[in-house]
Amino acid sequence: MNSEKVTKDFSEFIFNEISKTGIYTEFVYDRGNGFFIDKKNNKYEIKSSIGYFINDKSQKNDNEGSFDYLTHYQKDAEEFDYFEERRGETAHDERRLREYILSLIPNNVQTILDAGCGRAWVAEYFCPKGVNVCSLDVAPKNVEKAKKLYDYPNHSGIVSDLLNLPFPDNFFDCIICSEVIEHIIEPQSLVNELFRCLKIGGFLILSTPYKEKISYTLCIHCNQKTPINAHLHSFDEIVLLNFFKKLKTEEMKYYLFGNKFLQYIRHHVLLKYFPFGFWKIFDKFFNLIYKKPTHIVLKIKKGG
Repeated sequence: MNSEKVTKDFSEFIFNEISKTGIYTEFVYDRGNGFFIDKKNNKYEIKSSIGYFINDKSQKNDNEGSFDYLTHYQKDAEEFDYFEERRGETAHDERRLREYILSLIPNNVQTILDAGCGRAWVAEYFCPKGVNVCSLDVAPKNVEKAKKLYDYPNHSGIVSDLLNLPFPDNFFDCIICSEVIEHIIEPQSLVNELFRCLKIGGFLILSTPYKEKISYTLCIHCNQKTPINAHLHSFDEIVLLNFFKKLKTEEMKYYLFGNKFLQYIRHHVLLKYFPFGFWKIFDKFFNLIYKKPTHIVLKIKKGG
């Protein structure tokens, strides 16, 4: 990854490209602040180099009469700190998931969209290596904290609905969407929108729990069944790959890992000391004996 190719100001570059999509009638940007105005006269602010592509008017119209997931996940980020330090098995599981994803990303990528960035580990890892990263989340708090923690010129922040991204077609070399699709009401719409923004020849890396048994609790406010962790769907390789059957793909691969038995016996106490390569072999061996993987990651190459 060539640090000489770092975009001087990736935020400004992205905003300029967004202004050319034909969606916006007015664009003003100066020293990290500005705005867009679309054809419906909706105004979208740019503050401290962060683009806010969700406003009260558009949010109300988009979610009228349905589950208001935008407000839900914005409040979720306000109430719970996505950046807090993880411990024990959770920390180990998240670490191995990140390592697996990193092992699948080509060395020559120069632009990455972290779609549903959460704690922004993608920017933390790639920005110091000279890769342009856009951290995107529906929750302003997550994007704002990500930009503050990882203050690099090649780090851009966008607040946006994942089902209505502001970017031009064929824009990013690589898109990472980790542990997000299970939260989305319309998974096919998410896949379609991510693929639209991916360059031809680029890679979509998508991860989600594997064959998760979704548990429910009774909400004390609405007295309705509510899925724990807000997971709306459970996926296997057949369901996930089916989302791409009408899209132009050049390559489709999937990877299963994270053994439930090893998690049950809390083997992370020992395994956390081993490098990724050794852990990967060890985990694969146990999944041959007891096939209960906890994660699936897709690597999809976009075709022309």
